[in-house]
Amino acid sequence: MSFKKIKPNEIFINQVEFNPKVNFFIYNGTPYLNNKNQISGAFTANVGNVPTGFINLYEMNVDRNISATGLIYPFITKDGSLTSFKTISTTSFNSDFSYGDIVTGSYPLSSSISRDYYQFGETRTRIQALQNTLNYYKSSNHYAYSSSLGNKATQPLNLISIPSIFYGDSIEKGSIDLSFYISGTLIGKLQDTKKNGELIQVGPTGSLNTGSVAGVVLYTEGFILLTGSWGLESGVARNYLNDISNQVTSSWLYFGTGIQGSEIYTAGNLPSSSFDIKFNGVNKTPIMTMLVHADRGEYNHSSNPTFIKQSQRTSPITSSTAFVENKTINPANVVSSSYNDPQEYLEKTTFITKINIYDEDKNLIGVAKVAKPVRKTQDRSLTFKLRYDL
Repeated sequence: MSFKKIKPNEIFINQVEFNPKVNFFIYNGTPYLNNKNQISGAFTANVGNVPTGFINLYEMNVDRNISATGLIYPFITKDGSLTSFKTISTTSFNSDFSYGDIVTGSYPLSSSISRDYYQFGETRTRIQALQNTLNYYKSSNHYAYSSSLGNKATQPLNLISIPSIFYGDSIEKGSIDLSFYISGTLIGKLQDTKKNGELIQVGPTGSLNTGSVAGVVLYTEGFILLTGSWGLESGVARNYLNDISNQVTSSWLYFGTGIQGSEIYTAGNLPSSSFDIKFNGVNKTPIMTMLVHADRGEYNHSSNPTFIKQSQRTSPITSSTAFVENKTINPANVVSSSYNDPQEYLEKTTFITKINIYDEDKNLIGVAKVAKPVRKTQDRSLTFKLRYDL
């Protein structure tokens, strides 16, 4: 096997940024991701085996006939390594399982957006956990955990959580767009027009509080905090608090009502409102590009049996006194000819199908395969461009 070293000036490392568009439309407590409903398959009415608006994290148990085969699941045998699942507490692991027992988990694992609403003075551990993060982004006073604009430890607050699987490294600044509808009519729209994380009411056109800041976005962490308490419609009270006897006026505090979170809503009690969340993700992928050369006269011999003519003796003759190899093994002539006889002159030809990549210790670390075999003759130089997403 011949090795060829890739020179430093033949290796290029850069970064590609992708901005996938994401849309959650929430109606009657159900989020719809990118306007997709459940898809039926060959064995089940729900291919992803997760609720509408959720992502199957590892795409396990997709379109699986549960009644016939059951669901696949992760498992660990309890042994001396004491390895277990994060969902199993140390106490349970020690008391409920003996050595040799099978500790099981479950698939599919799923993810979607969630909402937590906090009334005035209500305990809010999730918001407290974000205190340092909010103060870190205090370039705008609206981020401050406590300021003249309000105290996030006590004031009414609406928290929308977006898992990173939907956006990647961060949410693109300025891409957040929130729309609040009542019976299909837009009553409020928020955008980060300044690209500084402040969600400013921009619609509907001519609305009383246009230009007011209703909340902030933590772009890297994936949180939207809404504190705008002004009414988005006048003279109408609706059941946003899951309490018919305590109805309130529509405001940004009730944006996303019905999404899974700290409160469970009865679908029949939800108001005739719908919500739209749009944003772009930021997914940065480091890419390594390598140039691999096959110069003239290189890589024109192969150990593949098809490289030599048929009906030739390839095995050596052995005895107690001799070991004789065939010295006249000829390569197959694959040069095309217009005539059966005479044949074209022999030209050693190989077909490159893959390129192995080794580290400095000659350990195989990667294999690059071409879409179709590439013809290599002795007078032909080739350069292959290999790309590896880190």
